[in-house]
Amino acid sequence: MNGRERILSLLNGEQADRLPFMPITMMFAADQLGVKYRDYVSDFRVLGEAQLLTAERFDFDYVSVISDPAREAADLGAAIEWFDDQPPALQEDRALFADKAALARTRVPDPLGGGRMQDRVDGVAYLKQKAGKEKAVEGWVEGPCAMGADLRGINTLMLDFYDDPGFVRDLFAFAVEMELGFAKAQIEAGADLIGVGDAAASLVGPRWYNEFVWPLEKKLVDGIHAMRGHVRLHICGNTRKILEGMGRLGCEIVDLDWMSPLQSAREQMGAGQVLLGNIDPVAVLRNKPPDAVAAAIADCHRQAGDPYIVSAGCEVCRDTPPENVRALHTYAVSNRPGARR
Repeated sequence: MNGRERILSLLNGEQADRLPFMPITMMFAADQLGVKYRDYVSDFRVLGEAQLLTAERFDFDYVSVISDPAREAADLGAAIEWFDDQPPALQEDRALFADKAALARTRVPDPLGGGRMQDRVDGVAYLKQKAGKEKAVEGWVEGPCAMGADLRGINTLMLDFYDDPGFVRDLFAFAVEMELGFAKAQIEAGADLIGVGDAAASLVGPRWYNEFVWPLEKKLVDGIHAMRGHVRLHICGNTRKILEGMGRLGCEIVDLDWMSPLQSAREQMGAGQVLLGNIDPVAVLRNKPPDAVAAAIADCHRQAGDPYIVSAGCEVCRDTPPENVRALHTYAVSNRPGARR
């Protein structure tokens, strides 16, 4: 099997020849190519070449257009701060929807309108053309809570849950409408799966998650499925208290950050859920020797059981030793789903 076949077989409930290997790489990939991160996030060709080189060098089973959370917001007109060799950042003190009335005046942008969203769509098409027969191609969109925080400011959004729940629902509905259009454009460009990043959802607690976030995440996931896309959900941070809800979304892959035990996820999400992760990308993957990395990923696999995908708990840090990434790969290629060492 090649990487694309391996991943899609697992997601379709079939037997893969070995564990898939799908680490998130962004700044790490840019450094492999020797380019500044601003160039990586600004030109789909640079991003694509960095992804292709990194996937070849470390034998990843996929390539991805994940880069930063400011693509949709930029096309809406949000204030973005740019850096030479770091990810762009949204300026919370100049949030686009600091005035709530701005939401009603704002229209969903065209993902093919020539902005940063189109650059991502073009990145999907580029990767599909270059590697789409051998590697799975992953698109990426923001989840409703993350997008809401980007547009409103994360601190203000947290108060809105209490002060104006109706506005929160309208804001999240706007976000999902936008992201479904963005996902559709990426799927039509050749994406096999869509990553959904909803980092801010780990901050709201189970009450607000179930009442406000989960229904809109579900609408987004169901919409992507209706387009025949697979979904990889990634919520940065400690999601222990919302694991059961995450499992009910029906995502093909639940990608867990290192703070959430895989054993708990398996218990709450059931035997069929594909789990991905989740060793600590700093304390273990970056800082420990390769044998410790191998032991840590073996423990993750033991906790998760199968179906399982090898990866770190979040982005591979840019200064991670290459031999440590290769230790993850060695574990993946040495283990068939269902087998145990």
